[in-house]
Amino acid sequence: MIQTKLRGTGVALVTPFTKKGKIDYKGLGKLIDHCIDGGVEYLVSLGTTGESVTLSKEEKAEVLRYTVEQNKGRVLVVAGFGGNNTAEIISELQTANLKGVDAVLSVSPSYNKPTQEGIYQHYKAVAAASPKPIILYNVPGRTASNMKAETTLRLAELKNIIGIKEASGDFNQCMQIVKGKPKNFLVISGDDNITLGLIAYGFDGVISVAGQAFPKIFTEMVRKSLANDMPEARKLHYKLNHITDMLFAEGNPAGVKCALEILGVCESHVRLPLVPVSKELKNKIHKAINGLLKS
Repeated sequence: MIQTKLRGTGVALVTPFTKKGKIDYKGLGKLIDHCIDGGVEYLVSLGTTGESVTLSKEEKAEVLRYTVEQNKGRVLVVAGFGGNNTAEIISELQTANLKGVDAVLSVSPSYNKPTQEGIYQHYKAVAAASPKPIILYNVPGRTASNMKAETTLRLAELKNIIGIKEASGDFNQCMQIVKGKPKNFLVISGDDNITLGLIAYGFDGVISVAGQAFPKIFTEMVRKSLANDMPEARKLHYKLNHITDMLFAEGNPAGVKCALEILGVCESHVRLPLVPVSKELKNKIHKAINGLLKS
């Protein structure tokens, strides 16, 4: 069952760029190997962290193809397909090359601000049309609308929907989902710094941003949490939490790209309207990483 394999740590991969704004496939390859060598359970391509909204249709197809090829079947691959035009998403899912892709992460519609019934009908249509199982993605901070627990639980009953990446930050909502979900429905954290607490509530893991920079520490923290070894998990959490805060201080993925550049994985270029982190923050991240590596 795919749900079992998606329990643990997934990483929302950045899309590395060259100084001239082209996709840096050498950097992407190094990043994929860095994450897999660090022990992640799966890779997430073309998510928000991958700056997918600034990639052309052709670039998206090539990034996904390269990710699957570089992965070589070592871990599972989840691909991001989402937006606020239901018909367009369905068309993309039915025409995309999904060979080597195990599941689809689909973000709740942004900008339109649909009602809860609109969100439900959107996902129902996408799930019915998708050749791959769907993981819902609720991130009100980006979409300007929250998918309530009641809507998530309705969707959890649909055959082709296998889980949710929940990034509302609302602990009560999170608990309602865990309490009411079907047995094999995955509940995945979308917030790095509260993952430890969410797993204690009953979450199944995380799709992480910071985890791609520090996969060995992050995956071990998640594994210890899932094994209910909270004292050890807590130590690892506090080893990273101050750095994680820095990575989001001036937006994602500028922060984690800065960290990846410091670690020698890939360069830190982003596409407008995003900009690199400030020199002051870069120095703070550099100092924090040096301290982590020496500890």
